Amino acid sequence: MSALLHRLSAFLHRQMPTHAQLEANRLTAPFARRQELFRFTRRSVPRGMAVGMFIGIFALIPGVQIVGAALMCVPLRGNIPLAAAVTFVSNPATTLLIILPLAVSIGNSFGYHADIGTVRHMVSEGAGLEQWWHWLLSDTAPAVVIGLFIQSVIAAAVSYVLTVWFWRWWIGHKHRARAHRLGRPNADKTRHEPASGPAA
Repeated sequence: MSALLHRLSAFLHRQMPTHAQLEANRLTAPFARRQELFRFTRRSVPRGMAVGMFIGIFALIPGVQIVGAALMCVPLRGNIPLAAAVTFVSNPATTLLIILPLAVSIGNSFGYHADIGTVRHMVSEGAGLEQWWHWLLSDTAPAVVIGLFIQSVIAAAVSYVLTVWFWRWWIGHKHRARAHRLGRPNADKTRHEPASGPAA
């Protein structure tokens, strides 16, 4: 369990943009000056996770996710670096194999008839904003958009609840470990000290 959490933490840290990188981006630079959006607290971390999951799944357009996550974190007071890292939940593998097929299935259940082949081609080829805009005006777009929205809302809600639970568990684990460390030396000392009594 601890090894898995360590690997997950290392992955997220590798994906997180640095403060300097966010300041260098003209769209995220204004938010990079707000230090409260970079602190890891019991409120900002779950919000950052939820924002990252929502934007990562709903906004599949390359170059939009990190900016979108930063913009959404401002009113919600979420952690921007964490939200930006979590947007990588959508990558070519997960998008083509999981996110898009599920989105099409959800959207078509509302009576639409989406063509997933076109979307897969656009994702794999790294389509630009103009191509995505033209696609959004097509007849198949509503099914995918509805499917992505429902997915992203559910994923954001689940990740928020799980992160709140994990944060409480982690803090409790740290407190218990500290109490154990503070209590053990006294116990060891008591065990090794000879019993005191009146001299013979």
